[in-house]
Formats: sequence, C-alpha cells, structure tokens
Amino acid sequence: MSPSIFRLRQDLYIILKDLGLLVPVVGLMAIVSMIVPLAFGETFALAPLAITAGISFALGASLYFPLRKVAGSTQLKHGLIIAAFGWLLVAALGSLPFVFTAMMVDPASASEPLHYFRDPASAFFESISGYTGTGLTMAARADLLPKTLQWWRSFIEWIGGMGVIVLMLSILAGPRPGAARHSLYYAEARSERIQPSIKSTLRTMWWIFLLYTFIAVIALWGAGMPMWESINHAMTGISTGGFSVTANSIASYDSVAIELVLIPIMLLGAISFAVHYEMMRGNGRVLWRDFQTRWFLLIALIGIAALTLENLGVIGGVQSLRESAFQLVSSITCTGFQTADIGGWSHTGKLLLAAAMFIGGAAGSTAGGIKVMRMLILMKGVQWRFRKITSSRQAIVPFRLGDSTIDESQVGQRLEDASLITFLWLVFLGLGIVVLLHTVPEQYTLSDVIFEVASAQGNVGLSVGITHPAMSLASKLTLCFNMWIGRLEIIPVLMLVRALFFGVQ
Repeated sequence: MSPSIFRLRQDLYIILKDLGLLVPVVGLMAIVSMIVPLAFGETFALAPLAITAGISFALGASLYFPLRKVAGSTQLKHGLIIAAFGWLLVAALGSLPFVFTAMMVDPASASEPLHYFRDPASAFFESISGYTGTGLTMAARADLLPKTLQWWRSFIEWIGGMGVIVLMLSILAGPRPGAARHSLYYAEARSERIQPSIKSTLRTMWWIFLLYTFIAVIALWGAGMPMWESINHAMTGISTGGFSVTANSIASYDSVAIELVLIPIMLLGAISFAVHYEMMRGNGRVLWRDFQTRWFLLIALIGIAALTLENLGVIGGVQSLRESAFQLVSSITCTGFQTADIGGWSHTGKLLLAAAMFIGGAAGSTAGGIKVMRMLILMKGVQWRFRKITSSRQAIVPFRLGDSTIDESQVGQRLEDASLITFLWLVFLGLGIVVLLHTVPEQYTLSDVIFEVASAQGNVGLSVGITHPAMSLASKLTLCFNMWIGRLEIIPVLMLVRALFFGVQ
C-alpha cells in the first residue's frame, strides 16, 4: 500500500470517527424532547422521536466504535470537512421527526401544515432552516402544528445557534487533545476564546446562553405572551433563529410591549459572547467601548432611521418607526421575526433590509451575515491603503481597529481573510439569485428574489412570500444550499467539495 493511499484512508477514518460522535447529538435531543408529548398528551409523537433517537445512536455507534482506535488526531482540514458534511447529516436526521409524525398521524385529523412534512424535501428544508438558525419555514401555519413539532423546531434552532459541534464538544467528545478540540471548534465558524482553554470557553458560553434564555422567557411572559409561546420565542430569539409558534410570527400579537422586549433579546443574541462575559463581570461599559459592538449598534440605529424615512410615505408616522425598527433589528441580527408585510414595501426598503442581512451581527455571536468585524476591516483597509499611497515609502502607517493597532505584517492576512469571505459570499448569493429567478413564479421581482436569497444565506428567515410549501424542488434545494453555506461561512463547504474530487490534502 503506497503512503499516499494510506494517508487518504487515515483521513477518512478520522472524519468518520468524529461524525460518529456528532450524529448522536440528534438522538440526545430527541430523548430530551420526549418530555413534550408526554406533557401534552401527544403520544403519537413518541414513536417518531424514539425512531429518530434509535437511528442517530445506531449510526453514531457504527461509525465511531470500529474506528476509535485506528483513526488519528483531528486536524483543521478534517474539522472543516466534518463541519460541512456533519451539518447536512444532522439536518437529515433532524428532519425525521417531521416526516414520521406526518406519516403516523391519521390524515383525516392531521392539520394542513403537518401534511406538508410528508414531503421529505419540505422536512429537510425545515430541519436545515432550524439548525442553521435561519427561520424560513414550510409550516405556513405553525400554530396548527402539534406541540411536539413546535418544540422540535424551536429546540433545533436553539441548539443550532450555539452549534451542534459545540454541543458535541461540550457533552459527547470527552477528553481529546487541545489541538483536535480547537480544530473542530474553529471549523464551525467560531474563533472566540473567552477562557484560556476551549473546554472552559464552551462551559462559559453555555452558562451565558442558558441565563439569557431564562431571562428572555420571563421578560416575554411579563409582556403578556403565554408561557408556552414565551419559552419557544425566547429560544428562537436569543439564538437569532426566528421560528415562531403563531400563525403570523410576532405580528400575531400586535403588541408594542412584546416587540420592545424582543428587540433587546435579538440584539443580545447578535453580540459576541466575549462581550457578554465582560458584562457579567460588571464591565457594562464594554457595550460601547468594544469596537465591533459599538459599530454594530450604530449601524442598527442608522438603518432604522433610513428605513423609517423610506417607509414614511407608505406607512406613515409612528407606525413607520415601529415596523421599521423591528424589521431592521430582526434583519441585522439575522433573527427573522416579522411584524410587517415586507412584500408590500418599496424596492428600496427591501434592499435596505437585504443590506442589513448581508452585514449581519458581531463575530462570536449566534448571528449570520458576513459579520460586522469583516465589514469594518474592509472599510479600514480602504482607508489604510489610501494613506499608504499618499505617504512616503519610509513612513509607517498604522492599521487601527478601535483602540488596538494591528502589526503591519498581519494587515495583509486580515484583509485577505475578510475579502475572501466577502467575495465568496457575494458569488454564492449571485448564484442563488440566478437559480431562483428561473424557478419562482414571474410575479416576484428581482428585489424580491435578492431579498429571499439574502435572507437564506444570511440565516435570517424574513420572507416576501417566495418560501412556501408549494415552491419547486429546485427552489427548496437552492435555499437549503444558501442556508448551509451561510451558517458555515463557505470555506468548510468548499473544503468538502475539494475533498470529494481531490481527496483530503
């Protein structure tokens, strides 16, 4: 056996072994979720959850145990492929409760939204939308779904907000070398280091996430939302996911109090965990002193002002501010809660929201988009380059990000990384737009299609009406692809494609 063939086989063993640890995450989620059908008397949903758990554990065991002693240590190149393929595998397993529940319930008594999940493509769409924290849905009337599926949608968004690999590293992976743990952690588009080790960082992140979820539940309940709906919306709000359990998202309540509570919840979900950690240590001024957070909040305020002015002529007065503020925050935080009929807005209004989706939240948060920090690096890079051109050759031109100065030897790497992700983001956005233009009804305009694809790839979930159970298979798969690459920030997906054709190198 030649060394190259052995190396390729060893790479495959490493990838399959870690996938074997990843897929039981869905099984654990299914077991935890059995509390819901027992509490609400939905015994018909117990079997789908049990089957999902059984398949997840069996698949995990068949991948992990035969390879646990022959596979080597996970490197970054493996982690990227594990993240890309693993998220597809987890989404496929996560679709099983939708499919099995729809098939096992008597068709005569099943609600219309439940019928849609008999289609595996619709079930997979719902699952990947949940895990990626997008919130585009095939359930036209989520309020008519069984409580178990309402919970499952919220639960997969809540877990997806943190990341399924993060959960695996927290619970299932057990002791593993620090480099291997970091490779998997970084591969899931996370790089923040709150504590010295990845293990302690994960523990701190989960405590912050749980605390904010609990606070959000109490705040929404106090604002007048029923407890069951408060639990679900708190989970999907703090994870910037956006699934709702009502007929018309947050618009169903028509409550200023609920909207005022949800706006800070969404903003908190889009701020870096490192900033939250500093706040919990009593450093509240970090919200303004942190360079990225300060600009994120400023961009949100500027966007609200611009969108309010754009909508004044159509909506008018205080209502324009109310609807514009909520939709803009929902867009830039990549949450996707909706209180207005965006389909009836002007083309400029839709494009302003699309721009907010493109920017997204802070790096190190649960939000999507290209991230505020990358946008700031590119803006500062343009300014820095002009200063370099106009300065003498001997002059040292500092590259500043807030209070920190980047060493000139690292500036090129920072700009390269930000430019690459932004360029690829725009390329795949364009591809999604082209496909959708050819697969959606002619009634939808170019601005509608741009909005919908930006919503999918930014993992937002706002919709102008294109996303619907009756949409074509090509449209569903295109948006699934955009959601997938948007959540993983493209590079892991390209690494998977490269590995399929050229091997792991």
